[in-house]
Amino acid sequence: MSLPLRSEVNKKYTWDLTDLCKNDEEAKEKSESLRQEIESFNSKYKGHLESVETALDAIDDYRKLLEDLVIISTYSNLKLSSDQGDGDAQKLAGIIGTTSTLFSTETSFLTSELLNNDESFLNEIKDNKKEYTGFIDELLRVKPYQLDPNVEKALASFNNVFSGPYELYLKTKLLDLDFGSFTVDGKEYPLSYLSFEGELESHRDETVRRTAFRQFSDVLKKYENTTAATYDLHLKQEKAEADLRGFDSVIDYLLHEQDVSRELYDRQIDTIMKDLAPHMRRYAKLLQKENNIENMKFEDLKISLDPDSEPEITIEDSRKYILDGLSIMGDDYINMINRSYDEGWIDFVSNKGKSTGAFCSSPYGVHPYILITWTSLMEEVFVLAHELGHAGHFYNANRENNIFDTRPSLYFIEAPSTLNEMLMANHLLKTSDNNQFKRWVISSIISRTYYHNFVTHLLEAAYQREVYKLVDNHETVTAQDLNRIKREVLEEFWGDDVEITEGAELTWMRQPHYYMGLYPYTYSAGLTISTEVSKRILNEGQSAVDDWLEVLKLGGKKNAVELAKHAGVDITTSEPLDNTIKYIGELIDELERLS
Repeated sequence: MSLPLRSEVNKKYTWDLTDLCKNDEEAKEKSESLRQEIESFNSKYKGHLESVETALDAIDDYRKLLEDLVIISTYSNLKLSSDQGDGDAQKLAGIIGTTSTLFSTETSFLTSELLNNDESFLNEIKDNKKEYTGFIDELLRVKPYQLDPNVEKALASFNNVFSGPYELYLKTKLLDLDFGSFTVDGKEYPLSYLSFEGELESHRDETVRRTAFRQFSDVLKKYENTTAATYDLHLKQEKAEADLRGFDSVIDYLLHEQDVSRELYDRQIDTIMKDLAPHMRRYAKLLQKENNIENMKFEDLKISLDPDSEPEITIEDSRKYILDGLSIMGDDYINMINRSYDEGWIDFVSNKGKSTGAFCSSPYGVHPYILITWTSLMEEVFVLAHELGHAGHFYNANRENNIFDTRPSLYFIEAPSTLNEMLMANHLLKTSDNNQFKRWVISSIISRTYYHNFVTHLLEAAYQREVYKLVDNHETVTAQDLNRIKREVLEEFWGDDVEITEGAELTWMRQPHYYMGLYPYTYSAGLTISTEVSKRILNEGQSAVDDWLEVLKLGGKKNAVELAKHAGVDITTSEPLDNTIKYIGELIDELERLS
């Protein structure tokens, strides 16, 4: 049975986008109105920012334009995420994309002209309107890399072009790839990105799992050169802009956006590659033993340690688990979770063309939206708790800050989400006296929370770092390069304990994160922070929760180091990361004991 069309799914379990726009026509009308306002903004302020008063008026108006753009852009993006094959959604995305480019080009002068003034002028803006302190401080931080105003405008005009590789990647991935189906023991299994990553990749039957992997990899292989060329275009754009702005490397350019030092970035990758690998190899051997696998292969790493202990959970039942597990976060947070179920903030269904994985979008001025594909496995409760962590973060940050101050560094962005996973696990362990279920919970922490964030995404980061070395050497990146690098990273981490099957090297083709800067390593960075915070909450209770809620409300007012410190974690040292790796080792010790 193939995936249903979007028009065929149960609307009860789809998100309600009317809080953003009532329909596509309203989105188009808002887009057209915004275009006129953008042109008016340009006429009114370009070349006229001589006084602090005028500058403040311009920032006020720019802020309003940005808020309006976020609403229609989010509506368009979520429509397309629901179904990449929706022709109307594709056309709307083109219209909104043109408006977004106009916004970038026709407002680019604001930054250039403000930075043409001396620092005292900018400080006077802050003195007159304290809430713009973050906006001005960020301008000053990027000033050394600011280009001529005409160059900035030219770059802004290429926004749609620069996003092209990512859009092409998604179309190839979600629309063009046809994985067909396969048969094992007389049963036919439809194969797609959603079915493979949602169920078949971790299927308990070895023949089903490995057959799915083989066919999935064989289809990916046919598109490796096109996908590599698409990725290479994206890399060349990043390299060109890094060089234009005077950065020594693409990594330095991308880390500057995150306001994070190269030391923190390299430490996260190097320490995990060296110190976590022995623990995860032990876990792989335990999986092999408990599942009676003769030869442990790469495609066996996502299986459950004890699938019989994982309960099936309906969407309705998931609410009770999540409310119980996150109740410690307080009434306001719990109200946000209830609203997300009741008011159509979550898209649960599976349909052809829907984006894979899960994500949370948090448009300023409305409320968060979550995409997930519900499989009825208990593991999905952790996934949903993760995305609700993002929702809770920006539900708080957006209410407490202006739009310029809501988003923290990417280094910190995955801390609130992974903390929710830890809180769920702690609650389940605390409230159950069934050792078999406890073993499942601990194995789920390892296989879902830590494997996903500390292994899958970290190995992406290690691979990505090697790719950027080629880019900084002005080399064209080919499928053969990417396959080689990915295989080398996998072999380094797993050693001789896991056979890296042919096709494993193609996993670089599956992740959209490579089109989002240095995103992959931030999962482990966020989880390092959240592991330490979850221990504080276990040991200190309400005072630690109160500190954390204050951090969520701060949004992007502080950098990643300062936010972590406010939560009681010092990431300038290696101690939090060392503690987290030690904790993973202790969890695997406990699994071995329970087994």
